[in-house]
Amino acid sequence: MATFALICFDKPNALALRMANREAHFTYAKTTGAVRLAGPFLNDAGEMIGSLIILEAADLAAAQAWHEGDPYKLAGLFERVEIQPWRATFGELP
Repeated sequence: MATFALICFDKPNALALRMANREAHFTYAKTTGAVRLAGPFLNDAGEMIGSLIILEAADLAAAQAWHEGDPYKLAGLFERVEIQPWRATFGELP
């Protein structure tokens, strides 16, 4: 298994779309068991504007496949997504 960081930036003014798909996104993350750490990026007003997702997958293709099935992706929430191999060098993942 390898670890990947998904760095996701929402489309402008997409908070309502994010909220409408949030429970489905959480269910998907829990059901797949691949997510090790995740949370939203925030703007100056404290509103969610993107996501950082650390997940374990067999390879980059599997990480991309996980992203393709994410309800946030399916809803068209993200303006841009980067998927990068990642290694923890300080602290511990849950």
